[in-house]
Amino acid sequence: MFSCIADFHRAWKEEVEDTLKVLEALPASALDQAVTPAHRDLRRLAQHLVESIVQLPAQMGLEIQGVEVGNLPGEIEGLRRAYGAVAHDLLRATAAWDEAELQKEDTMFGYLQWKRGQSLLALLVHQVHHRGQMTVLMRQAGLKVPEFYGPTKEQWAPMGLPEPVV
Repeated sequence: MFSCIADFHRAWKEEVEDTLKVLEALPASALDQAVTPAHRDLRRLAQHLVESIVQLPAQMGLEIQGVEVGNLPGEIEGLRRAYGAVAHDLLRATAAWDEAELQKEDTMFGYLQWKRGQSLLALLVHQVHHRGQMTVLMRQAGLKVPEFYGPTKEQWAPMGLPEPVV
């Protein structure tokens, strides 16, 4: 749970940067990649990332601007722009919040009582969770995965280091 809005802003900016790396690495030709037809493909995951930045904060009384959820783009350039817009606008929407605001409780999803600091943490880890799903689909599609928390499998050898054992 976040108890300091500056900590949330710092973490959010870092995670948004990493998610944008994934979105920038997605070619239009890979957007239909899914585990099965019954699961979200890369396009739908990217749309879901955008939607969640609008929908979850709305449950905390925040209006996130930049997109109309029911009318999200289907092409990758539009999704990148939409993600960047809403991710940035969340910072604007929470800029006036202080630590007391993070302690206020809201009913989330119609039944959970969460402090706003918990809701912001949930939104952040939700983004990371789906970004991880996207990197698996990228690997299945034969795409290079960008680095976030350390080198990717392909980056070890060029650094003169042995690849980690899998």
